[in-house]
Amino acid sequence: MSTLIPTTAYLIRAIHEWCIDNNLTPHLLVKVDAHTRVPMAYVKNGEIVLNVNYTAVKDLHIDNDAVVFSARFNGVAQHIYVPINRVGGVFARENGQGMFFEVVDGVPPVPEKRESAETEPATEMQAKKNHLKVVK
Repeated sequence: MSTLIPTTAYLIRAIHEWCIDNNLTPHLLVKVDAHTRVPMAYVKNGEIVLNVNYTAVKDLHIDNDAVVFSARFNGVAQHIYVPINRVGGVFARENGQGMFFEVVDGVPPVPEKRESAETEPATEMQAKKNHLKVVK
């Protein structure tokens, strides 16, 4: 069996969408490290909280590897890059509801290797016989 894709990015996208649907303001709690690109002037105790509402960011993209967007900090446009494994939580500012994740220090962000059916061993592919019959 192939390695499963971690659920973190899916949960971040789901809570973000839930916040937007309920007119709440989604925020990310980020544990900053060398792989994280955020304005360091706003980092406190190795963490930063980012407003990721569509009205506060431009070109928001949340994929399985990172959260990427542009935002203004004190009037200066900044490009933000947060590896998914550095997201400590996603929550609504108004009520604190959301999800929080364990962030393990020292784990570099590595894109997931995905195996497909095309990479299965030939013997396993041969063992799967078609059960369909041609009807004329």
